[in-house]
Amino acid sequence: MEHLAVEPLPLLDLRAFVTDFPRTLAEMISDAELLQLLSLDAAAPLQSSGEVRLAIRDLLRHGGFKPTGRNKPASEYLIKACSDGPLGTINVAVDTCNAVSLHSGLPISVIDVDRAREPFRVAVAPPESEYVFNNAGQIIRLDGLLCLFDADGPCGNAVKDSQRTKTGPETRRTLSLIWGTTALPGRAAEAEAWYHALLKAHAAVVRPVWP
Repeated sequence: MEHLAVEPLPLLDLRAFVTDFPRTLAEMISDAELLQLLSLDAAAPLQSSGEVRLAIRDLLRHGGFKPTGRNKPASEYLIKACSDGPLGTINVAVDTCNAVSLHSGLPISVIDVDRAREPFRVAVAPPESEYVFNNAGQIIRLDGLLCLFDADGPCGNAVKDSQRTKTGPETRRTLSLIWGTTALPGRAAEAEAWYHALLKAHAAVVRPVWP
């Protein structure tokens, strides 16, 4: 993957990068430091807050989407999920994404690049857009929501990523998007730097593609 087209959008401070893992995700294990970060009270370089939550919701409202209830940002879902204890481990790619999103308060998408098709772009989803987001076949309506698109349509966003391009046991290359906002200057860049460090600790190679 060499290019990501991004529609000019008010407030969006997007960070995107490709990660190459040394082995398939099924052959890798999240280290102890990463697993500790799946807890809300873990020591982390960033902490979420009410200000962050409101700024992210404002970002997602730009196209008319309502980021509340079942459609709240993924970062808010993670915080709520941690109220009963640490998040469970899934794989190195998802664990790293969840740790950074949980503590930064910024929603993050991570997809398997090899399950998607170029070209990639970021834009507001048109009316009547939707996709399946889990194994149970549940659907999210995307009208007015900032989304990542590949050649086959929308495949990721700040609320729920598409089941079609989610990571799996055979994944070796991912695309991550940090859905940051200019209302929180520097926060997306800080989250990205920390994200890169956690991935590199697992011998992954990271290559930014946006900006």
